[in-house]
This record gives sequence, structure tokens and C-alpha cells, in this order.
Amino acid sequence: MTLSPKAKRSEANQLERSLRRVQQEVLRMGTLVEQSFRLSHQALFERDIDAVKKIGELERQIDIYYRQIESDCATLMTLQAPVAQDLRLLSALMQLVRDLERIGDYAEDLTEMAVKLMKYTPHQALGDIAQMSEHAQLMLATSLVALADLDPSAGARVKEMDDIVDDAYDRLYDIIAFQKDVPGVVEPILVLGLTIRHLERMADHATNISQRVTYIVTGKRN
Repeated sequence: MTLSPKAKRSEANQLERSLRRVQQEVLRMGTLVEQSFRLSHQALFERDIDAVKKIGELERQIDIYYRQIESDCATLMTLQAPVAQDLRLLSALMQLVRDLERIGDYAEDLTEMAVKLMKYTPHQALGDIAQMSEHAQLMLATSLVALADLDPSAGARVKEMDDIVDDAYDRLYDIIAFQKDVPGVVEPILVLGLTIRHLERMADHATNISQRVTYIVTGKRN
């Protein structure tokens, strides 16, 4: 059975509406992940215990979005028979929400680390680690704006930011790992090492998001 031109247009319009809806859901999920990242920052660097209490519920919402978006994308790929460009969008969005979900998981981990650090005197490197966190948050925000605007140029800018975070990680690792005459227990040193590693990975996932946007628009991988 061959569909009439009118029926084909109707199917195309339905797919277009579904794709827009999924994109909006991804952006809403991204907003929650940004909030989660901010809460982890407040817990770590402002010793905000309320931020620790809030992040669990936020993570549950993020996980709900993640599962729903993956399901919606799979359904559209299976039932709507999207053309190449739409298929590229759906596959990229499925990968992109995994990046967002991982950033949210890392943020929740960071609040747990913050609780462990609260009983210790702040480390001298904490100010530099806070700057690293702020830089990674800016990368995530830039990547989400790129997704909203479908801006293919953001990938290169975010990659440059990621190089700065990588340099900060290397420098801070040396400060933390080779510290001599550590007073008392080593737990805060170990936790700070994990903290900068998490921030470095969060920045990597933010970079992935911007590069997936470039792929959505251009079909080319960086």
C-alpha cells in the first residue's frame, strides 16, 4: 500500500513534532544536571549541607528523564523510519543523554565527598579546585546552549576549555599526590584526588555533548 502525498506529509509533520519534543526533554534534563553540578559545588566549596540533602531528589528526576528519553528515541527510530538526518539526530541525542546522566552521577558522588571533607581543615588547593569546577560548569552551560541553538561552532570552543581543565587536573594532581609531611590521616588527600578526577571526567562529558551537537548539524565527527 502506497501512502498518499497528504499522508506522507502528515507522518513527516508528526515525526518533526516528536523530534522537537525529545529535544526539549533533553534540554530540561540538561537544566537539572546543571543544578546538580551547582549543588555539588556548593557542598564542596561552601560546605553547604542543604545542597547535599537536595541532590538525591534531583538525581532521581534526572534518571527518570534519562530512561524516558532513551525509550522515546528508540521508539521513534523503530516506528517512524526516520531519514538519515533525523536518524543522526536521534542517535546523537541517545549518546548525549548518557553524557548528561554521567555528569549527574559524578555530581552526586562529589556531594558525598564533600561530606567526608567537612570534618577536615580546608586544603590549600581547594580554591584552585573550585576554579576547576567553575570552568567545567561553564563548559556544560556552553554545550547546552549549543544544543538549544544547534550551534556547530561550540565544539571547538568547548574543546579549548577542556584543555584548560586538563592542565588544571595535572597541576593539582601533582600538588595533592606529592604533598610531603601530611598531618594526620590521609583521607582528605585521597578524597581531593578523587574530586579532581571527577571534575576532569565531567568536563570530558561536557566536551562530548558539544561535539555531538556539531555531529547533529554537520554530520561530521570532530
